[in-house]
Amino acid sequence: MLHIQDPAVNALLLKGSFGLEKENLRVTPEGYLAHTPHPFPDNNNIVRDFGENQTEINTPVFSDAHEAVEALMEYSCQIQKILRDLPDREILWPFSNPPFIRNEQDIPVARFFGKDVSKTVYREYLSDRYGRYKMTLSGIHVNYSFDEALLRADFAAGKKSSSGSEKNDFREYKNQFYVELAEKTAAYGWILTAVTAASPLIDSSFVEKGRFGVDEFSGMASVRCSELGYWNTFAPVFDYSSLQSYADSIQAYVDEGLLAYPSELYYPVRLKPAGKNSLESLRERGVNHIELRMFDLNPLTEAGVDERDIVFAQLLLVWLAALPRRSFSKKDQVQAVQNFKNAAHYDLKTVKIVAPNGEVCSVAHAASRIIDEMKQFYQGYPDEVRKVLDFEEAKFVDADNRYAWIIRRRFSSSFVEKGLQLAENLQKSMTSGKNPQ
Repeated sequence: MLHIQDPAVNALLLKGSFGLEKENLRVTPEGYLAHTPHPFPDNNNIVRDFGENQTEINTPVFSDAHEAVEALMEYSCQIQKILRDLPDREILWPFSNPPFIRNEQDIPVARFFGKDVSKTVYREYLSDRYGRYKMTLSGIHVNYSFDEALLRADFAAGKKSSSGSEKNDFREYKNQFYVELAEKTAAYGWILTAVTAASPLIDSSFVEKGRFGVDEFSGMASVRCSELGYWNTFAPVFDYSSLQSYADSIQAYVDEGLLAYPSELYYPVRLKPAGKNSLESLRERGVNHIELRMFDLNPLTEAGVDERDIVFAQLLLVWLAALPRRSFSKKDQVQAVQNFKNAAHYDLKTVKIVAPNGEVCSVAHAASRIIDEMKQFYQGYPDEVRKVLDFEEAKFVDADNRYAWIIRRRFSSSFVEKGLQLAENLQKSMTSGKNPQ
């Protein structure tokens, strides 16, 4: 728990680093998935996710959310220019849900060769286990790390504490700090799903082979974060008592055969080391940052994400880090998975959240209450903080402010056709400087 009463800690509370990942599908102007090879082979910041046609931007790390979003925009513009100039022009699909899909083989697995061929083998495994349709769902991952000076100030403040429970080694302190943060984010992170859900519509070809051009609405605001999206066949339970125990609890699922690889764990919150992401590296190097994986693509913005949502994620993490730790039992963890799924629903007044203390209320009510507590916590901070919290609160005061509700209004009746027009406008704008909206 952050020692926020310590002046040195409080002065650095909102210092941290941001790194963003964004997935998009490359498609033809007619709305079908592209089958061309990855056209960015020499750009280490533009790679592939599951599919050969699923581009993934990995931004550098920045100390400011605005700079991270600007970098995302810059790489997106680079992609758009290359796609525009291909012999057979392609466009970047701006939604989390895919456009037309002919069949499962219409979704090309990313092809790697030589020393990287294992990446294709892994994708083939995912294809067999989960099906390729699910792999077309795209989104945003937000990576955040607390400033090293902040953590060292908090470590020093803890050393001055007379509780006797503070860590004596900074590395051990830092690892435990992030483990406890991951635990709290598992309990409260559903609110990020609720504020960023932006995929209520999907084409009929996703749910019925050979049936194209009919809008489907499943009652979800985010298909990829709902029961229909990226989840394993079990509700994972982690041991948050230490980093070693946390890593061991993930490895246990591999040893039991529930997962083939640790990376197969589809959970909204991850702890990551610097450099290569593996459990071995996490144990050896310790935690570098926390990854939030529950953001939908926001087609209402050119960059694919609203900067205010990134800032809100930071504000939430800082608030959580300052909360006292409380019990998070196996029962609580299983319920937390359901909370994330419930937060992906379209009408948040009709589904419930069960808090770790057992209290039950609607998602909308629970979210408003969290934001009220955050407003109290951030009293005295700059107006920009209050504006972000007001922006998110408005989504629960009036659901018409939520992205999913806006998108359903604008894109119903010919979702793919209207989506393609938006994609065309975005490409023209991002390669000419005009506003697509």
